[in-house]
Amino acid sequence: MLDVEYAQLAVGSHHRDSKHCFASITPKTAEQVRTHGWLFAVADEIGSEHGSDSRSAAALETVSSGFGSASPYELQRALLPRLIQQANARLVRDRRKPESQIAFVACALRSDTVVICHVGDVRCYLVRRGHAELLTRDHTIANDQRRLGLVPNRDLVRSASRQQLARSLGNDVFVAVDIAERQLVAGDVLLACSYGFYSKMSEADMELIISDNRKLDVAARELISAAAKSYENANISVQLIRVQDLERPALSVRGSLDTI
Repeated sequence: MLDVEYAQLAVGSHHRDSKHCFASITPKTAEQVRTHGWLFAVADEIGSEHGSDSRSAAALETVSSGFGSASPYELQRALLPRLIQQANARLVRDRRKPESQIAFVACALRSDTVVICHVGDVRCYLVRRGHAELLTRDHTIANDQRRLGLVPNRDLVRSASRQQLARSLGNDVFVAVDIAERQLVAGDVLLACSYGFYSKMSEADMELIISDNRKLDVAARELISAAAKSYENANISVQLIRVQDLERPALSVRGSLDTI
């Protein structure tokens, strides 16, 4: 049976309350492990004032409550994009803070599979046997320019548009959601993190800290501390999910990446 553990930590002026950064839904019974599984999410609000992050908290609440009330065995690669669209619609209706943008990533785990859905520049990595694989693509103007060949890779880090989001929650009636799906093995660690974290951390450092720590809460503290050393005033969010055990279904799932 699938079993996971997790740890999460955030620092920064916008992150005084974890409900503005994280959401998690854990099954309460063995039956719920099979019918619903786990949900984890990270939101990062850009352009908010006074550290209130009220819109990110609303997005997290919408997705987590919808996941908790979903039908048993509902297809997660269909459920998560729908819930993110519902969160987006809620934010569009509430225009109290239209100047802010929200990047969002959600990970749903069930059986031996994880489904990752995201909008914006919050990232998710899969760390397996000490190697980190990026599962998401940054929805930024600079990254779109790079993919179109308008900005060389060497100039991306210096680009003025590197954190200008091409997609975010709460600004348009419809938002395109990227979907990734991976088969899991015992020992896998998923790392969901904000721009304030990964912009100051190399993948090699992430791999080393996660691989060296059996306790996820210790790893989370070390990751945050390492990133904050070179970026003291940043809003940094880290969520770690480790697969302890899992069950194999009759049919396996190949990795994929889609946008809907």
